[in-house]
Amino acid sequence: MPVISAPYAFNEGHLFVDLESICGRPLYLKCEGFNFAGSIKLKAANEMVENAERDGLLTPDSILVESSSGNLGVALSMIAASKGYRFLCVTDSRCNLSTRLLMEALGSDVHVVADQDSNGGFLGVRIEYVRALCASDDRYVWLSQYTNAGNWVAHYRTTAPEIATQFPELDVLFVGAGTTGTLMGCARWFRQWHRPVRIVAVDAVGSVAFGGEPGRRMIPGLGMSMRPPLLDESYVDEVLRVEETDTIRMCHRMARRGFLFGGSTGTVVSGATDWLARHDTRGLTAVAVAPDLGERYLDTVYQTNWLQDLYGDQLLDGLGAEEVPSAPREPKSASRATGRRRRP
Repeated sequence: MPVISAPYAFNEGHLFVDLESICGRPLYLKCEGFNFAGSIKLKAANEMVENAERDGLLTPDSILVESSSGNLGVALSMIAASKGYRFLCVTDSRCNLSTRLLMEALGSDVHVVADQDSNGGFLGVRIEYVRALCASDDRYVWLSQYTNAGNWVAHYRTTAPEIATQFPELDVLFVGAGTTGTLMGCARWFRQWHRPVRIVAVDAVGSVAFGGEPGRRMIPGLGMSMRPPLLDESYVDEVLRVEETDTIRMCHRMARRGFLFGGSTGTVVSGATDWLARHDTRGLTAVAVAPDLGERYLDTVYQTNWLQDLYGDQLLDGLGAEEVPSAPREPKSASRATGRRRRP
């Protein structure tokens, strides 16, 4: 059993769940929520803070500032509290209340922007607020998860090798796309591996990360209202886009079997299940990455009034029954092929 003195020193990186009995498809889920920050964002936060310290960008007087929809803000709050830095998270109204309260409990300041940008999202407004802060006071240090190479390097060093160690015969990997740090880190690592692995990015409908028309997105985590600066599509074989209603259905399906996961995980698993339903899975090894757990979504994805107000009674009527597909069906998510053509 590990004994630690800093909260960021522990992260369970080798826990996988076999979802075949829930999804009806052979799929292993890498669970990244078992650390004191509660999400995969701890890896990127650690890497970016350590790099900033090594480069001399952080001093005892520094104030860390970052734009985040939630999970990175929690990770940076925890690290800042442990290391003695001040931290300001700039977020928006989609950030779960429990997440905002958690950041504040860790001693961080939280600023919530209300205005939307030209794509109907909040990201542009959040970034402009951060830039204005940094211009007004040189104590502010912006790590910029959207452009910081440490975001993807963290997953190149940890997440991808952890998957490869457990599944040396991996065929296809499903990764959610937000800043694309996890996606790019894993894709770059597996491009250099000894056997081909198909990299499938999973995005939310309404996100413009891979192009397309912007639309309403109410579940934080995946999706972007701009093209991610870290994204290099030459490393991605295919992109799936998942409707938020399908995300919610998958979250509730897993919860009915005792696995409470967050909205990002519901999106990735929904997209992966649809993809597997359309392909020959005999002898196929498939893994999906689960960024976080579900406790922070109790007042949104798992809250009846929130769901009813945003998606209507039709969605609620179908959440009580468990769906396990028994035969291939046409997916509800949209997909397109990009980059290299490899098996399967």
